Amino acid sequence: MEINGNSLLASLLISSMGFVAFMYGKRQRRLPQMLVGVLLMGFPYFVSNVLLMFGLAVVLLACLWGMLRLGL
Repeated sequence: MEINGNSLLASLLISSMGFVAFMYGKRQRRLPQMLVGVLLMGFPYFVSNVLLMFGLAVVLLACLWGMLRLGL
């Protein structure tokens, strides 16, 4: 696995969003935010392609949005 500056910066940004989502979910006792937060913090370790990383982050955040719209 090749690590370059772009993938490291993208990983840091996405993991930070995941940390914020997880902490918000933990404080509010909301499972969807905690679940998506853990996934956002974890998957950048396994993906090195920056576009794929941002694509997966968008999909996870869209799933979170959908879960919240459904009232979960």
